[in-house]
Amino acid sequence: MPSHKFVTAGLLIIGDEILSGRTLDTNTHFLTQELSKCGIQVKEVSIIPDCPLTIQEKIKYFSACFDYVFTTGGIGPTHDDKTAQSIAKAFNLNLIRHPEAEKIIRQRPIAFNESALKMADIPEKASLLTNPINGAPGFKLYNIYVMAGVPSIMKAMFHAFKNELKKGDLKYNMSFICQAPESHIASYLTDFEAQYEEYITIGSYPQKAQDNNFVEIILSSYHQEQLEKITQEFLQMMQSHSFKIQKK
Repeated sequence: MPSHKFVTAGLLIIGDEILSGRTLDTNTHFLTQELSKCGIQVKEVSIIPDCPLTIQEKIKYFSACFDYVFTTGGIGPTHDDKTAQSIAKAFNLNLIRHPEAEKIIRQRPIAFNESALKMADIPEKASLLTNPINGAPGFKLYNIYVMAGVPSIMKAMFHAFKNELKKGDLKYNMSFICQAPESHIASYLTDFEAQYEEYITIGSYPQKAQDNNFVEIILSSYHQEQLEKITQEFLQMMQSHSFKIQKK
């Protein structure tokens, strides 16, 4: 079986406002897309409350399971921002006031108050993550990247450090639309994937437009040449069974 360089990640989306439905989580969509472009496979996503015990439990588990952990939310100046202190406690580290972070926060063009200095408190051993939007930094501890929850700020923070991430093999995809109910093609997809399971995976996603049933079929592989060759065989197989299929 072909060998691959796998790099894995887990996402922790932190915030009561996400779980209550008050705020729409767009951070997961952005991060999964961007990490995929880096050849980093997101293996698990967890949306959790601003609860110190839950954060501690999840951050230790994710850090042990994946090459990278990315968190969003809970690093602001208010009473319900509990991410930094929870991560420090999870690894038995002191929460310290980082001098460079304090300097950045004091020099921001935003009117300063003492409450803002909470954003300068990070676990010892952590390093700062640049925030190009409003200055208040995130931090990196071990394999954990801790970012703001506001999508525009999170995106800017991610882009500032993404080039330092180790890359895995890219996964290539071929996408098709088949004009048939999913149940009609299921056995053919199962048999074909089994025939080439060392090289490809097949995903099927039923759709409906007006009165028409159709399925989006995605063939994925880490080997582009093999994918192109196997895709041609797949199309021939589907057409031989009179299924109407076209590239998306």
